[in-house]
Amino acid sequence: MSRFLEDIEIGETWVSKTVEISEEDIISYALQNDPQPMHTDPEAAAAGRFGTVIASGWQIAALSMRLFIEGGGYGDTPIVGVGIDELRWRKPVRPGDVLKVSREVISTERSKRRPEFGVIRTKVTVSNQKDEAVMTLITLGQIPVRPTD
Repeated sequence: MSRFLEDIEIGETWVSKTVEISEEDIISYALQNDPQPMHTDPEAAAAGRFGTVIASGWQIAALSMRLFIEGGGYGDTPIVGVGIDELRWRKPVRPGDVLKVSREVISTERSKRRPEFGVIRTKVTVSNQKDEAVMTLITLGQIPVRPTD
């Protein structure tokens, strides 16, 4: 089902399925994208600040997007990302943590520069099994407006 700017309501929420993060997931992602010892080397990480490997924040950001799309997102309407504001990594993600993503639409606005599109702002929170926020951010997505013809 296609959705347009006019179909999106402020306060609309969405919650993902849960995903458990394994040590293998953390190391595999980090070796390709963020090869720091706290993400890739269990021995070095055990002696470090966190006592174990922890997930790269970028892995959690990418995971939040994947879960949103897999969960249906905005239906079959392509939403083009145009920015992220206020990205914060709140707590480390450790092997065995079970994560879920919630999104809430916090504003919608028709573009003044490109009136055939609008911008949706959503507050994204990734939480662990203790319901602690491990990452928060505000996304900005471009969505088409309803055609008038």
